[in-house]
Amino acid sequence: MRPYLLLTPGPLTTSESVKQAMMSDWCTWDEDYNIGIVEVIRKELTELASSRSEEYTSVLMQGSGSFCVEATLGSVIRENDKLLVVANGAYGKRMGTISEYYHINYELMGFEETQAVNPEKVDAYLTEHPEVTHVSVVHCETTTGVLNPLKEIAQVVKKHNKTFIVDAMSSFGGVPIDMYELGIDFMISSANKCIQGVPGFGFIIARRSILEKCKGVARSLALDLYEQWDTMEKGHGKWRFTSPTHVVRAFMQAITELKEEGGIAARHVRYTENHKVLVEGMRELGFKTLLPDSEQSPVITSFYYPDSSFNFKDFYEKLKNKGFVIYPGKISQADTFRIGNIGDVYPDDFRKLVAAIKEIQAVK
Repeated sequence: MRPYLLLTPGPLTTSESVKQAMMSDWCTWDEDYNIGIVEVIRKELTELASSRSEEYTSVLMQGSGSFCVEATLGSVIRENDKLLVVANGAYGKRMGTISEYYHINYELMGFEETQAVNPEKVDAYLTEHPEVTHVSVVHCETTTGVLNPLKEIAQVVKKHNKTFIVDAMSSFGGVPIDMYELGIDFMISSANKCIQGVPGFGFIIARRSILEKCKGVARSLALDLYEQWDTMEKGHGKWRFTSPTHVVRAFMQAITELKEEGGIAARHVRYTENHKVLVEGMRELGFKTLLPDSEQSPVITSFYYPDSSFNFKDFYEKLKNKGFVIYPGKISQADTFRIGNIGDVYPDDFRKLVAAIKEIQAVK
């Protein structure tokens, strides 16, 4: 049933059993759905995210991951607060754009797209600007694939006693994160990323004690994080507006398969091996990675164009004909393309990809 493997950061290749889970219809008012599926997912998410799950709660939100980022920023940061957006790519900058739309008082601390966030600079800024109340950062910036030093950033943010918001869109479920240990207050991700579900909703895992105080803060009706959470709490899994039932059921199957694989740690091992096979194979073919290995995530890998005559569109179509779909580059500094390592894909898939690229090179 697969026309090709999606080697992208999401949507990504899903298992046949996840697809099969969408073949039944569900009633949004029925307890079989709300209690039997939604509430199970909410509990599982907090347990996956924190060693002290009782201190956290989760909220599911219709739409893509950006809907959830917007819901969080718009529902948590008050008129008199100040947000520091730490950005080294398009998705960090998007949090600044959201702040503009919502008239949030914010400052954007920018780093080069090929540079990991420097925690020392964040520390210095917070020392000089005690008026900052919230700090946001992207864990894995899929613009390039850089993995920001989350532990070190978290230590700085907590040292200054700020509320910490993490966009873990492309890392949660594939890279171990303990919200309690790190002191993360809000963590945002999406169904169609490392847990290997399909697009249609995202989720926010929040420190319960902070979210409980956010009533009336939101500037949006549909993206009111507190009201969405309050309705789910009181209604035992009930959504405020029509939920993507098929997608939600598929996500529960995806969580089951994550546990069967051995949890996040085991999935991280597989993704890391996918990345290793890919990079070693591509380097043998003469391709160079955009990032140094020390800053590279196992989620998505950026490669330079091999030469000035390289035609990405032609390369893309030839690979697609061989059963692989990859991503164009997203930075302005260099000509690159990206290959995702996540999803229901395995090291052998990347060996086959490298072999396909070698065949394409041979017929030039």
